[in-house]
Amino acid sequence: MEQYLPEKIEKKWYEFWEKNQLFNPDNSTSDKTYSIVIPPPNVTGSLHIGHALVNCLQDVLVRHKRMAGFKTLWLPGTDHAGIATQMVVERELRKQGIEREELGREKFVEEIWKWKETSGNQIFKQLRSLGASLDWSRERFTLDEGLSKAVVKTFVDLYKEGLIYRGSYIVNWCPKDKTALSDLEVDSKETQGTFTHIGYPLEDGTGEIIVATTRPETMLGDTAVAVHPDDERYKHLIGKHLILPLVGRKIPIIADDYVDPEFGTGAVKITPAHDPNDFQMGKRHNLEEINIFNIDATINDIYPPLEGQDRFTARKNLVELLKEGGFFKSQEPHMHAVGHCQRCSTVIEPRVSVQWFCKMKDMASEAMSEMNKGNIKFIPNNQSKIFSEWMNNIQDWCLSRQIWWGHRIPAWYCNSCEHEIVSETTPSECPECKAKDLREETDVLDTWFSSGLFPFSTMGWPEKTQDLKDFYPNSTLITGYDILFFWVARMVMMGIKLTGEVPFPEVFLHGLVRDENGDKMSKTKGNVIDPLVIIDEYGADALRFTLTRMTSGSRDIKLSPQVIAGNKNFINKIWNATRFALSHYDRLGAPKKITEVKPGVFDQWILDKLDHATSEVDRYLTDYRFNEAAKQLYTFWWNEFCDWYIELVKPMLFGKLGQDAEDAALATLFHVIEQGLKILHPVMPFVTEELFSELPTTDGSIMLQTYGYAHKVEGDQVQAEFIIELISLARNIRGENNIKPNVKLNLTLVTGDGTLSGAAQAYSENISALAGIKEVIILPTMTEPEGLASAVGKGFEIFMDLSEALDVKAETARLGKEQEKLEKKAKMLSGKLSNDGYLAKAPAEVIEKDKGELAEIQEKLVKLTENLTQLAKLA
Repeated sequence: MEQYLPEKIEKKWYEFWEKNQLFNPDNSTSDKTYSIVIPPPNVTGSLHIGHALVNCLQDVLVRHKRMAGFKTLWLPGTDHAGIATQMVVERELRKQGIEREELGREKFVEEIWKWKETSGNQIFKQLRSLGASLDWSRERFTLDEGLSKAVVKTFVDLYKEGLIYRGSYIVNWCPKDKTALSDLEVDSKETQGTFTHIGYPLEDGTGEIIVATTRPETMLGDTAVAVHPDDERYKHLIGKHLILPLVGRKIPIIADDYVDPEFGTGAVKITPAHDPNDFQMGKRHNLEEINIFNIDATINDIYPPLEGQDRFTARKNLVELLKEGGFFKSQEPHMHAVGHCQRCSTVIEPRVSVQWFCKMKDMASEAMSEMNKGNIKFIPNNQSKIFSEWMNNIQDWCLSRQIWWGHRIPAWYCNSCEHEIVSETTPSECPECKAKDLREETDVLDTWFSSGLFPFSTMGWPEKTQDLKDFYPNSTLITGYDILFFWVARMVMMGIKLTGEVPFPEVFLHGLVRDENGDKMSKTKGNVIDPLVIIDEYGADALRFTLTRMTSGSRDIKLSPQVIAGNKNFINKIWNATRFALSHYDRLGAPKKITEVKPGVFDQWILDKLDHATSEVDRYLTDYRFNEAAKQLYTFWWNEFCDWYIELVKPMLFGKLGQDAEDAALATLFHVIEQGLKILHPVMPFVTEELFSELPTTDGSIMLQTYGYAHKVEGDQVQAEFIIELISLARNIRGENNIKPNVKLNLTLVTGDGTLSGAAQAYSENISALAGIKEVIILPTMTEPEGLASAVGKGFEIFMDLSEALDVKAETARLGKEQEKLEKKAKMLSGKLSNDGYLAKAPAEVIEKDKGELAEIQEKLVKLTENLTQLAKLA
């Protein structure tokens, strides 16, 4: 075996798995099933670190269950990503000087399909480099024929039930994409704006009311000014009329409890067509809705002097017109929340328009009922409360989008009588007047509508397929907490409504991956970690182990390449341990089976650790405690197996304790590596497959092996634990006193326990080799003499003479300088932490870091004082 080079093994093994269809559940005869559907990435997407995380965690569970004997399906698919994909193709066409309007709808959609076939699904190729064991034979696309049929049926059925309707309502409008958006597709950002104060003159000429607004251009669509009914400043004016500045339209002064008398001037301009709250107030007071914008947010013909101007240009020019007319009062800076399109970051413009909506309250109530019954569980549990709060306040879902790429809404309108027809098939005539002149709805459905059906539409619903029978409901869902409302909630509601079952009993919501400082990754900041670059440099297994080890509930992950590099060192450790075992196979021949030997003390100890690690990793993965599973794997492989067992059994492997001990050590060594690779495989599939294939004791792919087998050995672990503790204490004394590795010391063991003294005598060679000891002296009792370094263990004490090995004067001087340096740093930190000004201004995480650093320094100072006291005895 050569050195560990991930680029040499990863492609080789993925091609092997795929060629042999090892991911396909049809090759399993198990009657236990386990299924996950992938959160479908956009067809435009490429693998980013968030994708790497969610797909890594899913693959860990899928591989774990596959090895546990389940018929396992992990189903791949991509989302057509309506707006995002249309934007990509439009951008490509513009490079050729072509606008989509020139092509027309049909030809433009053809261009998107062409793009999809040549450039789409890149992410699937990239997921292979991560090791994702998806069943590619079942790959789906939200616009494929089967899923499209499911979407149309769902829409028509919900329409017939009265849950889907068409109406005029205020929606979030993106002027750049020229489409409506749901609330979930809008990011609210704190933005520096300006409060403009405008005087609205009373119709009777007796005065004016001053209003304040951050969007003065929308005054062109004002149809009232509202005040609180109990506001003494305005009570006498309620019912009177104002003249809208510049426009000259007469508008009423109305009273409404919604108005906050303490905010601004206490008088609020009402623009029902361009503000959600004003829209609701307009409905209560039967106000006219006047649209002032074209679909690109330029001013329409409502006010000719500004017609055609962009809203922000119009805003500045309108203020100048107000000044000229004497209506302008003042302006002042104002921070406020402004909605931005999640995709293109354009400022959203609320706008009344005719859209398709889905009633959600009854479906949300059913979903809440299932959760309260325990039929769906969120992990971590705090996400249940967040889910409940959103469900309890859910609004009707705006389904329609004014784009060309997506599922076209299956609706037609009669040009003769305007009758609305919703049908799974294209109607030939109007059912009301029998006219044949029909026009098709131009809007498409929100992308999340089709992805809301993903857990069951991908398995053939509404047909009663074998996949639906075997794999629905899905076993679990793993995704980021940031799409709890976008996707998870909608899948839950749609699943219950359409299939009568929750789509998955458990939902694990992981955190987001941020940079090492906790900042969101962005190309602008230059802090993006590209998983493909990481895989090229460190290998997929190192990235997978890092992400698994850092996933703790829904906490965000702070990731740095240095951590990934450290985990590649861990893989090197496992690689070298296996090479060590194979070198002994070359020298000694094939090992016996573990059942054919009598394990020694250290063999029993590592077998017990293997059994513990196997059961713990299994339990942690079942409970979605990914970080704990990875931590247990690290502890077992690095600390217990590599650092201790391999070192402890070297004398046995070289025949220094007899043939039986040698046979037992070799058999145990290979057994532990074989089983240890199995429990490691779900997290590190590539390196485990490579090493497993090199073992003389194995046959077949590791991913099809039985997970969780460990050879149980009945035996007392006291002797092994004692030897390990003794060596650790001796090493600590050496390290704390800066004793060079090549210097051998005498060690006196004091214990009245015959088992311990017998073990020390039997394994003195191991102690000498691993602790740098010349001679082990065993005594039942001892009065502590001056000048010996000592340590206390469980049932024993050790004493070591450092006088010959240590330059007491030089070591005292070294520790004194270190003590002085630490005391200075502790004083500085204490001063900062007792400064009220610093505590008031510094970020909480900085203060916590300072506190942690001070505590660490204080602990070091205690240890330094002990060491200096010990040195003083030697002087």
